[in-house]
Amino acid sequence: MGGCGSKGKSGKNCLMESVEAHEKGINCMALSEDGSVLATGSEDRTIKLWCTKTSECECIGILRGHDDYITCILIEDCYVISGSADKSIRKWDVSTCECVLVCRGHTSVIYRMICTGDFIFSSSYDRTARCWDFDNGECLRVFRGHKRGVYPLIFIPADDDDNTDDLDPDANKDLLITGSADSTARSWNFETGQCLQVFKGHTGAVTCMATDNLGRILFTGSVDFTIRSWDLLKGVQMKVFEGHTGSVICMQVVNKIMYTGSSDHTARAWVTEFGDCTRIFKGHKHTVSVIKVKEGLVHTGCGDAIGRVFDAKSGALKREFKGHMNLITSIQPFSYLLHNFVFSTPLVYSGSGDGSVRSYDPKSGGIRKVFNGHDFAVTAFELVDGKLFTGSYDGNLKIWDSTGIKDDTTFGKDEKDVKEKEKEQKLDKNQNGIDNEARITLDD
Repeated sequence: MGGCGSKGKSGKNCLMESVEAHEKGINCMALSEDGSVLATGSEDRTIKLWCTKTSECECIGILRGHDDYITCILIEDCYVISGSADKSIRKWDVSTCECVLVCRGHTSVIYRMICTGDFIFSSSYDRTARCWDFDNGECLRVFRGHKRGVYPLIFIPADDDDNTDDLDPDANKDLLITGSADSTARSWNFETGQCLQVFKGHTGAVTCMATDNLGRILFTGSVDFTIRSWDLLKGVQMKVFEGHTGSVICMQVVNKIMYTGSSDHTARAWVTEFGDCTRIFKGHKHTVSVIKVKEGLVHTGCGDAIGRVFDAKSGALKREFKGHMNLITSIQPFSYLLHNFVFSTPLVYSGSGDGSVRSYDPKSGGIRKVFNGHDFAVTAFELVDGKLFTGSYDGNLKIWDSTGIKDDTTFGKDEKDVKEKEKEQKLDKNQNGIDNEARITLDD
């Protein structure tokens, strides 16, 4: 266990506390399911654990053991899982800060991890993906076949219902999907490690992947400017989504519509069933690196340092959020539950290479708060109980007060309805002990 130095508190720009968290930059961040523990992974080869519930940010543990920088971290139950450029994965006990497992086998940098509770899946520049037993760290499967580095991962669990209309024996098996710089994606039988299908067709690296709600159709985006859809079981290419004139960087599938962002300075909406481009979201002056769709609005982050909100149906640009001085690296809508229990529109938080995070109201276009203070790019942020935690390449962890943000309007509610609702909540508080203090919930 270890303590960390603090630069003290400041009221400027809502800053509550600034902590010299790491000797080098923070690369990644993870939050426990209950929001009580925050983990930061750094270039300095360490992971640090922080208690989010105390009045001052307290370092409750330093996890040392990796021989190179940390690339990714997860928190699963009471354990931290870390991947590193030292080619290993480690499992740490949060309560003791001891390393309980070291998973070795990869021969290059760990790129990405996902955890199902029983298993850890990892991808690496060494051209393989691997599956590890969560309890004992044993390497259960090595998924070999890609000719270049493996990047995105998707795990699709088998249906609980064993009945299937497909005669294929692999139709209801746990599947791992991998995307690679070798221009292909592959599906693997988790039980045997066998490659079931090779999805060939792209002429450039596969940068992003998604599936439909049923896990039957795979979508792959590539630097060859196209998106392709595939029958996961048969391996057959279904549609080619053509229209982008630059690399496809990001995607999100919402019901029957797919949204993509590209280096061609546009985002697009596609009908997944037919492959038609129904909307082009224009106005960007650089690569669209982030796309998030929520409540009928398309949020984009761009290299031109401007956040934008479009109407998902019409494609019309509704708002531009200016103020950042460098590219936007991340966007996350957060929903607020106000003291009177009337839901507000989600606020949008954007992290940037300029060292700041900004919160916007996508409906009114108003800037709600500016969290400015890092010396280098913001790499990750989390919102917990009215506190915004930001990590940066400057190695600092900053904690900001994100409370006191009010709506411009109560959408769909007139004043009389709101007052009646307040009366009901006061009655409930007296009778049932309901806490009406402001609360914040993160929507996936």
